[in-house]
Amino acid sequence: MTFPTPSNPLATHASRLRGLLRALHVAQPDIEASAVISGDGLVVASVLGQGIDADRYAAMCAALLALSERASKEAQRGALQMVLVQGDQGAMLLVRAVDDQVLAVAAHPKANLGMIFNQARKTAAGLPSPHGVTAG
Repeated sequence: MTFPTPSNPLATHASRLRGLLRALHVAQPDIEASAVISGDGLVVASVLGQGIDADRYAAMCAALLALSERASKEAQRGALQMVLVQGDQGAMLLVRAVDDQVLAVAAHPKANLGMIFNQARKTAAGLPSPHGVTAG
């Protein structure tokens, strides 16, 4: 286990992000899992349920986002803001954040998606960068 120290700023950053993810789960109890993922598909921080392989989940989310960005550009829809995946067991939302980070959220099937969208956008906008800058 890596403990945050002044000499290990990435561990401190990941710890702060996990705190923000936990707060997101408290604010929206229908959120079952969440993660902050780097643009290249690495887990920065996560609060995931049992049975979810964090590394594989992050890589798939990054690939999905990259394909969605290309589709948005091809369809002339402008810069991609978010991706929604709706399954019979719930919804998954990917939201762009600062420094090419992505907030991935998985919600219960009966969740109020409007509330989830709103809270996820707010959280993504407030995510700190490893460089000390926030998105919003």
